[in-house]
Amino acid sequence: MTHLTVRSVKIWLGFLDRAAQEAMRDAVADVVTQAPYFRPVTPRGKPMSVRMSAAGAFGWITDARGYRYEPAHPDGQPWPAIPPEILNVWRAVSDCDRAPECCLINSYAGTARMGLHQDKDEADFGCPVVSISLGDDGLFRIGNTTRGGKTESIWLSSGDVAVLGGDARLAYHGIDRIRPGSSTLLPEGGRINLTLRVVT
Repeated sequence: MTHLTVRSVKIWLGFLDRAAQEAMRDAVADVVTQAPYFRPVTPRGKPMSVRMSAAGAFGWITDARGYRYEPAHPDGQPWPAIPPEILNVWRAVSDCDRAPECCLINSYAGTARMGLHQDKDEADFGCPVVSISLGDDGLFRIGNTTRGGKTESIWLSSGDVAVLGGDARLAYHGIDRIRPGSSTLLPEGGRINLTLRVVT
């Protein structure tokens, strides 16, 4: 396992071995059975290219009413609990004494991407955002805490973990593209990104 820092974002390459990745994949599949993926729409009415679900006390929602956390899936059911396999990663890397209240699940397929954005809908920026990659490689771009300026990119592979905390907590970041077929972890292919956050 290699640890490196890119623009204040701490990245553990190969944090999860294959067996741990498979256990987490199966745990996520169980969550999605209970809280099916949906395709969110921005407040301007544009469908996002990723599909989403969540676990924990809150899930993140975007629709005509704006960006926000909600305690229930769009179908009205409460979100499932965050699986222990995922919580264990938070405990190992977050350096935070609070437990995550949301595990956002983003599913990327084909040409799906995530534009540069800040995670700023949370009340406590003292807690980091912990990001776990499963499946195909994703080109992760990291910018500044304000829009514009130089960015840096790194390919994240299945089992890699990134921590956006401290000076990087409000850094703009996104996924420019995935590399289809670069992993055999997900039977249907594609990439799953899990992001753990303290919301309140």
